[in-house]
Amino acid sequence: MSSPYLLVLYYSRFGSTAELAQLIARGIESTGDFEARLRTVAPVSPTSESSSPAIPDEGAIYCSEDDLRHCSGLALGSPARFGNMAAALKYFLERTGGLWTSGALIDKPVATFTSSSSLHGGQESTLLTMAIPMLHHGMVYCGIPYTEAALNTTTSGGTPYGASHVSGVDSKLPISDHEQELCLALGKRLATLAAKLS
Repeated sequence: MSSPYLLVLYYSRFGSTAELAQLIARGIESTGDFEARLRTVAPVSPTSESSSPAIPDEGAIYCSEDDLRHCSGLALGSPARFGNMAAALKYFLERTGGLWTSGALIDKPVATFTSSSSLHGGQESTLLTMAIPMLHHGMVYCGIPYTEAALNTTTSGGTPYGASHVSGVDSKLPISDHEQELCLALGKRLATLAAKLS
């Protein structure tokens, strides 16, 4: 039997969301209670449900239903797409009806994270809309409290609804110190809640 883990599941087009995922994973593992399991989803296109090979060329491997079923908690991330999650992540989540039927995710914590090219690029609505299907699964939402000092001083990403990053129009802005702090804090808080709930 594998050791308990928290799933960090994300879709990333230009790399910013993947970097946030890695920081959240570091925060999770800093508690010593859980492994962080990084997973991604296959891209979709207007002409095909999946236009990618069965195994990604680099980075995290694709998430399976079992990865999600057996996690002790979940961090879910996507770039902002018109104030919502990317189609690839939505497509994956829409196929988790079997987990919903069995109640596999009930009472497990979930956190969300996102990146956008502009400061007001729909980050908060993206974080909240990612939470909606997980609330249908019976998960417990985990945000970032204002006791995290960086939440009060950030001038880029970071919200009480989850971690975020402003990547710039060319997706080349580095993750700021405050954004990094909030990712680490979110991972740590998710692990702490998962330990209390499991």
